[in-house]
Amino acid sequence: MLTKQAVLCTLAAFGFVALSAHAAVPSSEIAKLGTTLTPLGGEKAGNAAGTIPPWEGGITSAPEGYKGSGQHHIDPFPNDKPLFVIDKSNVQQYKANLTVGQIAMINSYPTTFKIPVYTSRRTGSAPDWVYRNTAANAATAKLVESGNGFEDAYAGIPFPIPQNGLEAVWNHIARYRGEYIVRTSSGALVQKNGSYALLKTKQEVKFKFYDRKSAYKDLNNIMFFFSTETVSPARFAGEAAIVHETLNQMTEPRKAWGYTPGQRRVRRAPTLSYDTATSGSDGIETVDSVDMYNGSPDRYDWKLLGKKEIYVPYNNYALTAQGVRYDDLLKPGHINPDLTRYELHRVWVVEATLKPTNRHIYGKRTLYLDEDSWQAVEIDNYDGKGELWNIAVAYTKNFYDLPAVWSGIEAYYDIQSRRYYVTNLDSEEVETANISKPVPEDGYFDASSLRRKGVR
Repeated sequence: MLTKQAVLCTLAAFGFVALSAHAAVPSSEIAKLGTTLTPLGGEKAGNAAGTIPPWEGGITSAPEGYKGSGQHHIDPFPNDKPLFVIDKSNVQQYKANLTVGQIAMINSYPTTFKIPVYTSRRTGSAPDWVYRNTAANAATAKLVESGNGFEDAYAGIPFPIPQNGLEAVWNHIARYRGEYIVRTSSGALVQKNGSYALLKTKQEVKFKFYDRKSAYKDLNNIMFFFSTETVSPARFAGEAAIVHETLNQMTEPRKAWGYTPGQRRVRRAPTLSYDTATSGSDGIETVDSVDMYNGSPDRYDWKLLGKKEIYVPYNNYALTAQGVRYDDLLKPGHINPDLTRYELHRVWVVEATLKPTNRHIYGKRTLYLDEDSWQAVEIDNYDGKGELWNIAVAYTKNFYDLPAVWSGIEAYYDIQSRRYYVTNLDSEEVETANISKPVPEDGYFDASSLRRKGVR
């Protein structure tokens, strides 16, 4: 008869261990962080073919000419050229290193969609204090009983050596993106013929989880505070919302409030979650698709499928450079591929399957998480019948003023209607995301501040 430990080990190999049975990561595994593993849990070594290089610390300083946060990022690799281009003519040759969504895009737009592949550069990095906290988290962090949150982790990746799919997705949700960031950008709903409408917003995020002036006990179960206010078009100007995102969503779910100028009232927004459509996206982007994936994962069963080598959007500085016109960027069906950059990287693959007792427009989601940052670089979303529906793509780069790998812009491709929605467009703005402004007190994000934010 198998012992209890043997049963758990067998189940773990297939990703089926119950959360309550999860054991602490052995100290011998934690010791690999910073040695054979990167400080965030990726493999330091390159691949056998030499097409993925070893990680050597990533970007640790800005390129010459960069004046500071708020300035659009300068491309550290301006002389790089594509090694080859994947399109309809050669997709079969490279399909082992492509996602289902990427192959679907090529087949859906055989004459226009392509994937320019560049030299792989492992630019992922984070501050040293994030690395130290990540190592500490590896020994202490644990999921709450239902998996709908975690505890005993602070200011770093909670599970750098993930034991299951839920831990991996929480790594994405809780990854480092600075302490306080302010950004004015636009979302664009692009129709089948390429016409588009812009919705400009100002957003502010205080990542309480990464507040170095506090300690874990001082977080008050808050992961981050988020506020957004609409700038244009005029008919939506003044609309605003505030979100308090929690760490343990079993004890305290997300809290959100909205303000509409016409009503001049602040109201709780209980539906600001899951598959509620985001403003201006006409349902192509759901609330839990913002930042690729966010919020409570409780409606899905999560399975860690392992790692794959995939061509993913990486180091997309040319795509987000100041002066890139939205007319040149937003094309029928998809973003202008000539402005994109893909590289071969290792990614964690996580599969989310909707629980039979729950509802969501997406019946299954496949997440691809960059091993060097835990940023989701692509998510393939399927409808209730198992048909591919929506492909979320993060065109990432290293925000070296942090530093951290994050999406420059995100695109959500509705493969069925042939429309798409793009967020974080700011290449026509004077300034990009700014992390240098003074960090406000928590009270700045109180619901009472919404009326002030929404005044036209």
